[in-house]
Amino acid sequence: MSRTFQVTFDAHDPRALSAFWRDTLGYVHPAPPGVDLPEGADVMAAWDEFLVRIGVPEEERSLRSAIEDPDGHGPRVFFQRVPEDKVAKNRVHLDIRAAPGLQGEARMAALEAECDRLVALGATRVRRDEPAPPLSAGHIVMTDPEGNEFCLD
Repeated sequence: MSRTFQVTFDAHDPRALSAFWRDTLGYVHPAPPGVDLPEGADVMAAWDEFLVRIGVPEEERSLRSAIEDPDGHGPRVFFQRVPEDKVAKNRVHLDIRAAPGLQGEARMAALEAECDRLVALGATRVRRDEPAPPLSAGHIVMTDPEGNEFCLD
Protein backbone atom coordinates (compact mmCIF):
# COMPACT_ATOMS: atom_id res chain seq x y z
CA MET A 1 0.00 0.00 0.00
CA SER A 2 1.42 3.40 -0.96
CA ARG A 3 1.47 6.41 1.34
CA THR A 4 0.92 10.10 0.76
CA PHE A 5 3.60 12.47 1.95
CA GLN A 6 4.47 16.12 2.24
CA VAL A 7 7.82 17.76 1.63
CA THR A 8 8.97 19.95 4.54
CA PHE A 9 11.37 22.88 4.30
CA ASP A 10 13.09 24.45 7.28
CA ALA A 11 13.13 28.22 6.74
CA HIS A 12 13.87 31.59 8.27
CA ASP A 13 10.76 33.10 6.62
CA PRO A 14 8.21 30.35 5.93
CA ARG A 15 5.66 32.70 4.44
CA ALA A 16 8.05 34.24 1.90
CA LEU A 17 9.61 30.90 0.99
CA SER A 18 6.17 29.32 0.53
CA ALA A 19 5.22 32.17 -1.84
CA PHE A 20 8.37 31.51 -3.91
CA TRP A 21 7.63 27.78 -4.18
CA ARG A 22 3.90 28.46 -4.82
CA ASP A 23 4.83 30.53 -7.85
CA THR A 24 7.57 28.09 -8.93
CA LEU A 25 5.32 25.03 -8.83
CA GLY A 26 1.96 26.57 -9.74
CA TYR A 27 0.62 25.57 -6.31
CA VAL A 28 -1.77 27.50 -4.06
CA HIS A 29 -1.93 28.41 -0.40
CA PRO A 30 -4.92 26.54 1.06
CA ALA A 31 -7.64 28.48 2.83
CA PRO A 32 -7.74 28.39 6.64
CA PRO A 33 -9.72 25.51 8.20
CA GLY A 34 -13.46 26.02 7.90
CA VAL A 35 -13.11 29.18 5.79
CA ASP A 36 -14.73 29.27 2.35
CA LEU A 37 -13.11 31.94 0.24
CA PRO A 38 -14.64 33.41 -2.90
CA GLU A 39 -12.59 33.05 -6.07
CA GLY A 40 -9.86 35.66 -6.24
CA ALA A 41 -9.84 36.30 -2.48
CA ASP A 42 -6.52 37.05 -0.77
CA VAL A 43 -5.70 33.75 0.96
CA MET A 44 -2.87 35.20 3.02
CA ALA A 45 -5.12 37.99 4.34
CA ALA A 46 -7.66 35.29 5.23
CA TRP A 47 -4.94 33.46 7.17
CA ASP A 48 -4.01 36.67 9.01
CA GLU A 49 -7.65 37.23 10.00
CA PHE A 50 -8.08 33.57 11.00
CA LEU A 51 -4.98 33.54 13.21
CA VAL A 52 -6.04 36.78 14.94
CA ARG A 53 -9.56 35.38 15.46
CA ILE A 54 -8.31 32.18 17.12
CA GLY A 55 -5.92 34.11 19.35
CA VAL A 56 -2.52 33.18 17.93
CA PRO A 57 0.02 35.70 19.26
CA GLU A 58 1.48 37.98 16.58
CA GLU A 59 5.02 36.61 17.02
CA GLU A 60 3.74 33.08 16.26
CA ARG A 61 1.66 33.88 13.15
CA SER A 62 4.50 33.41 10.68
CA LEU A 63 6.01 30.22 12.13
CA ARG A 64 4.66 28.01 9.36
CA SER A 65 3.05 28.00 5.95
CA ALA A 66 1.95 25.41 3.40
CA ILE A 67 1.15 25.12 -0.28
CA GLU A 68 -0.83 22.49 -2.17
CA ASP A 69 -1.24 21.28 -5.74
CA PRO A 70 -4.57 22.76 -6.90
CA ASP A 71 -5.16 19.58 -8.95
CA GLY A 72 -4.52 17.34 -5.95
CA HIS A 73 -1.77 15.29 -7.61
CA GLY A 74 1.49 16.60 -6.16
CA PRO A 75 2.57 16.46 -2.52
CA ARG A 76 1.74 19.18 -0.03
CA VAL A 77 4.76 21.35 0.77
CA PHE A 78 5.15 22.61 4.35
CA PHE A 79 7.47 25.37 5.58
CA GLN A 80 8.48 25.72 9.23
CA ARG A 81 10.58 28.38 10.91
CA VAL A 82 13.87 27.25 12.39
CA PRO A 83 16.48 29.44 14.09
CA GLU A 84 19.60 27.92 12.55
CA ASP A 85 21.09 28.71 9.15
CA LYS A 86 21.48 26.18 6.36
CA VAL A 87 25.12 25.06 6.56
CA ALA A 88 25.59 22.29 3.98
CA LYS A 89 24.30 21.00 0.67
CA ASN A 90 20.80 19.51 0.77
CA ARG A 91 20.71 15.71 1.05
CA VAL A 92 17.33 15.79 -0.73
CA HIS A 93 16.30 18.32 -3.34
CA LEU A 94 13.49 18.94 -5.79
CA ASP A 95 13.87 18.48 -9.55
CA ILE A 96 11.49 20.80 -11.38
CA ARG A 97 10.48 19.05 -14.61
CA ALA A 98 10.54 22.14 -16.83
CA ALA A 99 11.23 20.47 -20.19
CA PRO A 100 9.39 17.14 -20.30
CA GLY A 101 9.83 15.33 -23.61
CA LEU A 102 12.31 17.85 -25.01
CA GLN A 103 15.89 17.03 -25.99
CA GLY A 104 19.03 18.84 -27.07
CA GLU A 105 18.90 22.58 -27.71
CA ALA A 106 15.08 22.74 -27.42
CA ARG A 107 15.34 21.24 -23.94
CA MET A 108 18.11 23.56 -22.82
CA ALA A 109 16.26 26.60 -24.24
CA ALA A 110 13.15 25.64 -22.22
CA LEU A 111 15.29 25.21 -19.09
CA GLU A 112 16.93 28.61 -19.69
CA ALA A 113 13.52 30.29 -20.04
CA GLU A 114 12.33 28.72 -16.79
CA CYS A 115 15.60 29.69 -15.11
CA ASP A 116 15.04 33.34 -16.11
CA ARG A 117 11.48 33.21 -14.70
CA LEU A 118 12.67 31.76 -11.39
CA VAL A 119 15.55 34.21 -11.05
CA ALA A 120 12.95 36.99 -11.35
CA LEU A 121 11.08 35.33 -8.44
CA GLY A 122 14.21 35.32 -6.25
CA ALA A 123 16.08 32.12 -7.18
CA THR A 124 19.82 32.06 -7.90
CA ARG A 125 21.39 30.24 -10.84
CA VAL A 126 24.30 28.03 -9.75
CA ARG A 127 25.38 26.26 -12.94
CA ARG A 128 24.30 24.69 -16.22
CA ASP A 129 25.23 21.06 -16.88
CA GLU A 130 25.29 20.37 -20.60
CA PRO A 131 23.65 17.29 -22.14
CA ALA A 132 25.91 14.22 -22.15
CA PRO A 133 23.93 11.46 -23.87
CA PRO A 134 22.99 8.81 -23.16
CA LEU A 135 23.20 9.33 -19.38
CA SER A 136 22.37 13.02 -19.00
CA ALA A 137 19.91 15.18 -20.91
CA GLY A 138 21.32 18.32 -19.25
CA HIS A 139 19.96 20.41 -16.37
CA ILE A 140 20.37 23.69 -14.48
CA VAL A 141 21.21 23.80 -10.77
CA MET A 142 19.64 26.66 -8.79
CA THR A 143 18.95 27.73 -5.22
CA ASP A 144 15.76 29.16 -3.76
CA PRO A 145 15.80 32.48 -1.85
CA GLU A 146 17.04 30.73 1.32
CA GLY A 147 19.80 28.78 -0.42
CA ASN A 148 18.10 25.38 -0.84
CA GLU A 149 19.39 23.65 -3.97
CA PHE A 150 17.05 22.43 -6.70
CA CYS A 151 17.40 21.46 -10.35
CA LEU A 152 15.57 22.38 -13.51
CA ASP A 153 15.33 19.09 -15.32
